[in-house]
Amino acid sequence: QVQLVESGGGLVQAGGSLRLSCAASGRTFSSFGMGWFRQAPGKEREFVAAITRSGGSIYYTDSLKGRFTISRDNAKNMVYLQMSSLKPEDTAVYYCAATISGAADRDRGGYNYWGQGTQVTVSS
Repeated sequence: QVQLVESGGGLVQAGGSLRLSCAASGRTFSSFGMGWFRQAPGKEREFVAAITRSGGSIYYTDSLKGRFTISRDNAKNMVYLQMSSLKPEDTAVYYCAATISGAADRDRGGYNYWGQGTQVTVSS
């Protein structure tokens, strides 16, 4: 069992930056692949970024490459999403997710555990 708690969301102006954090409980964090997804009002939850259990492989949705960076610290049971050059269209609830496969999965169906989400609002 893994519990995930996101933090770091908030209101930011376009062009600004935010760093989201996801704290995971449990001693087996280093065995999980981790992902970030987001869901805007009226839209489906979409893939943002994912990282393998070792951090050796990372994937991003193409439209966010260069602006978002995912990282993890297995010693602290943490995963992060650094977001820069934010745009109003980045406004969404951002979710952290864990997969027992250890892979960096782009498919939300591949994840076993989800956090409650943190709201990110980018004003124009």
